[in-house]
Amino acid sequence: MLTMIRTKQKLSVGTQALAAVTATVSAVVLPQIFHLLGMMSGLGSALGETFLPMHLPILLVGLLAGPYAGAAAGLLSPLASFALTGMPASAMLPFMMIELCIYGLTSGLLRDIRCPTIGKVLCAQVAGRAVRAVAILLAFYAFGSHAVPVAVIWKSIGAGIFGLILQWVLLPLLMYRIEHSASHDA
Repeated sequence: MLTMIRTKQKLSVGTQALAAVTATVSAVVLPQIFHLLGMMSGLGSALGETFLPMHLPILLVGLLAGPYAGAAAGLLSPLASFALTGMPASAMLPFMMIELCIYGLTSGLLRDIRCPTIGKVLCAQVAGRAVRAVAILLAFYAFGSHAVPVAVIWKSIGAGIFGLILQWVLLPLLMYRIEHSASHDA
């Protein structure tokens, strides 16, 4: 049952800040590696759009360090990436900031909930994508568009399906490894 809470060790503010900075750096570097591989293979930025490498460290930091670190890293990562690399595109920047902030916040809020990691990841993904969709709809209406291309929302989900699957596989494995190595060290 999701309401049962398991108490994890409380992290200091300094530890949470360090985790957020580490996740932010990872969320800037990982997409660059994917874009480089895409350029070398002739796929361009398609690998980054397909595998969503920026999302992995944000979800992970939320699961490990909690909602403050997750939300901060999620909000700042796209902004730092844009400032350093020009990616994501300026039109997508606010939507990615919102989506990743919600990913980090939600996965962090679920950190202490007794639930399989895959369930936490799925909840964070649904919350992030739903809030992003609402933000896109609001932006279209705010700028006077009466016809919202729903295809824009579905295209982003469809393009990133392999990234979502990668998150379903990697994050539970990483969390299992981290939690079990911590329990053996204690």
